[in-house]
Amino acid sequence: MSTNASTENIQEQIVALLPRLRRFARNLVRSPHDADDMVQIAVERALLRLDQWHRDARLDSWLFKILRNAWIDEVRSRGRLAKIFMPEEAGEHVGEASIDREVDRLSVESALARLPEEQRLAVSLVLIEGLAYKDAADVLEVPIGTLTSRLSRGRDALQAMLRLPEGDHS
Repeated sequence: MSTNASTENIQEQIVALLPRLRRFARNLVRSPHDADDMVQIAVERALLRLDQWHRDARLDSWLFKILRNAWIDEVRSRGRLAKIFMPEEAGEHVGEASIDREVDRLSVESALARLPEEQRLAVSLVLIEGLAYKDAADVLEVPIGTLTSRLSRGRDALQAMLRLPEGDHS
């Protein structure tokens, strides 16, 4: 760490990434409460290990990887993963004018939750978080070919579950 100014700048960048970390954590963990805990753990680890981050590397990829590894540690310590089928937020905003959009969002979240973990994480990192294939492959510690295969299978499965027309990846 060279100066306090650079540390403050990195801390500000981490704060700006919190919504994305939280969204990724919810896709990874499937529980809003556990997701928030995992984000907190990941940020704490990142702040304690800022000297291990390479300045030429993407900060978001580094944090996603820390978050994923923290979850792996948590799952191992628990011995099993609790299944949560619908997030608490599923009941929010019922009866609002935007009900169609809410139904679509819940349908996508439900379909995403039904994907196998490796496909769900590939879709989450690339399609939701916007990481490049290389960065997402690094986060998941798999070759790019494996990532693209998981992403393709995940897209196909989501299309089937949501009955989207072939070739429509929007």
